[in-house]
Amino acid sequence: MADDTLFGSREDLRQHQPLAARLRPTRLDDVVGFAKHLEPGRPLRRLLDGQRVPSVILYGPAGCGKTTIAMLLAGQSGFRFIELSAVSAGIKDVREAIAEAQSRLQLNDIRTLLFIDEIHRFSKTQQDALLPAVESGTITLIAATTENPTFSVVSPLLSRSVVIELTQLSADSLSEVLDRAMSSGVGLAEEMTITEDARTSLITLSDGDARRMLTALEVASEIARTDLRAAIAIDDVSAALSRALPRYDKLGDRHYDVAHLFIVSMRSGDTEQALHWLALMLRAGEDPQFIARRIVIFASEDIGLADSQALVVAQAAAGVVERVGMPECTYALAHAVMMCAKAPKSREVTDAIGAAFTRIDAGETQWSLSE
Repeated sequence: MADDTLFGSREDLRQHQPLAARLRPTRLDDVVGFAKHLEPGRPLRRLLDGQRVPSVILYGPAGCGKTTIAMLLAGQSGFRFIELSAVSAGIKDVREAIAEAQSRLQLNDIRTLLFIDEIHRFSKTQQDALLPAVESGTITLIAATTENPTFSVVSPLLSRSVVIELTQLSADSLSEVLDRAMSSGVGLAEEMTITEDARTSLITLSDGDARRMLTALEVASEIARTDLRAAIAIDDVSAALSRALPRYDKLGDRHYDVAHLFIVSMRSGDTEQALHWLALMLRAGEDPQFIARRIVIFASEDIGLADSQALVVAQAAAGVVERVGMPECTYALAHAVMMCAKAPKSREVTDAIGAAFTRIDAGETQWSLSE
């Protein structure tokens, strides 16, 4: 009773949580975009059915449901659940969790599911400390990461785990989440509506991140309530989420994926698409010198002798980036991108120097003039 008086009931506390937390699914079947991972024979289905499975690494972007899935798996599988965050936990915490899991298994035959969020932040030593317990089956590890496990998880742990890649949510999935938020009793409880253009904008700007969308929806609804309106308008969404925060990691996979798409779009002559990727990189805070270097390389590698002026323009743009900087150098970069996209393409230079290297690597280090 004292707890209720001082802190409020459990339901009162839930009502004061952020909208995204209140709407966290309570059943795996309610997790949108996840059905294929629960088909018969899949690792997570086997785990739910109480079968022995390897440890699992959930790999995917923010807001796709990794933490929610781990918590629901623990609840529905009947395992003892221990949660650690690699941001704050140390090797002492890891060893204590393993010791507790071993004790429960020996004394009560209760298996433990250890969830480690952001495991890519663990050092090699911390990850290595998990290996004996994973190997012996003392714990079933579920780890979540936004970084490619091939590079962020040590090889011995990776080889003992099943990697499940989750993708960012589609527009249809976000629409389903939005409908739940508008109608649910722990959401807006049908007390408000949202205009069609506001709905479209909210989904588009959320870029596949359900948490981002729900946070923006909560702010937009409060703006509308303050103005005594029952409908959320596009201006409310714009105020809550003025522009999309591009899903981009300057040191991870997304960095290289976007750079690749940038090059491919110039190679195919798609000027509009090339400018799209240029804008995304710049908005996400990419180093403009990195972009300039890609353009200079492209001018010789993909255009070459078909239009040697492209290299001159690309080099000039690189000079503007160095001397002028952001944001004004944007125009020079766009100039160079448009020229490279529109220019005729030739791999003659690339093929010629490649053939020369092949001869050298084969031991043809001498050059003799043919008669």
